[in-house]
Amino acid sequence: MNSLNDEPKVEAITVVLVEDDAPTLWRLQDALTKAGYQVRAAGTLTEARACLAQGAPRVLLTDLQLPDGHGVDLIRETRQRFPDTEIMVISILGDEESVISAITVGATGYLLKDAFPTDIAATVRDLVAGHSPISASIARFIVRRTQNTPEPPPGPALNTAKLTPREIDILWGIAKGFSYAEIASHLGLSRQTVPGHIKNIYRKLEVHTRGEAVFEAVQQGLIKL
Repeated sequence: MNSLNDEPKVEAITVVLVEDDAPTLWRLQDALTKAGYQVRAAGTLTEARACLAQGAPRVLLTDLQLPDGHGVDLIRETRQRFPDTEIMVISILGDEESVISAITVGATGYLLKDAFPTDIAATVRDLVAGHSPISASIARFIVRRTQNTPEPPPGPALNTAKLTPREIDILWGIAKGFSYAEIASHLGLSRQTVPGHIKNIYRKLEVHTRGEAVFEAVQQGLIKL
């Protein structure tokens, strides 16, 4: 019989962890391994590519400033090769160029090291469940950027992608960071039907990630954050 203090074990999930600061890498790897994740660790872009050559990870956690390159290149390559991999940035870089570049090429979460959560295992679980963990200051920056975008002229939404009302509702749920199960419950749908709707949304918007879908929908005036 398990004791009351036993930690619940998560399903074995492969994580590629890329961090060039050795103490930080060790701390994160230790926490993830103890939580039951299978971790492949890398300290450089070259080592990260070698880890990815072993097969698609469920999650990629990567810094942006690496000794032999930039994490944005790794995010782009991973998104192209492994569309289903969840990607989260862990970085000290919170400037506009870094944030927008990472999200545009495929990152689904963005955490600053100075605001990093104490429970990395829980953060990865949230990522896999369909949430997009984002540091508060980054979220505020994205909101301000959206608010500073000129309002479209009065009239019907552009909707050049011809999204259905149901797809727009689901897209709004994605923008708010809801999981597939939460979106299904809110809209009275079967949990199994939501991924199909999301694939249609991605196809119509010609995007590959939640971040790209939300950005394109905001640009078209389909949703407001």
